[in-house]
Amino acid sequence: QVQLVESGGGLVQAGGSLSLSCAASGRTFSIYKMAWFRQAPGKEREFVAAITRSGGGANYADSVKGRFTISRDNDKNTVSLQMNNLKPEDTADYFCAASEYGRVNYYSRSYTYWGQGTPVTVSS
Repeated sequence: QVQLVESGGGLVQAGGSLSLSCAASGRTFSIYKMAWFRQAPGKEREFVAAITRSGGGANYADSVKGRFTISRDNDKNTVSLQMNNLKPEDTADYFCAASEYGRVNYYSRSYTYWGQGTPVTVSS
């Protein structure tokens, strides 16, 4: 089992940047595929980005491709999401997710462990 704690959310103007971090504790971090999801008020949770166990591969939602970068540090048990050129439509609660099974994908049901979320608000 792994516990996930997100940090780094906040308020930023459109065009600005934020860096989210997710700290993991518990079992060996490198066995987990990791992902970020987000949920805006009144909307369903949606995939943002995912990264392989080694950190050598990543997938992104089309809406964030070219603006967001996911990375991980298996020595520090962290996964990060660098968000640049933020837009008001990026406003949401951002969640870190993990699973020891399967390949990285964009299905929320394939991730077993979730953090509590961190809010990101982008003002226009």
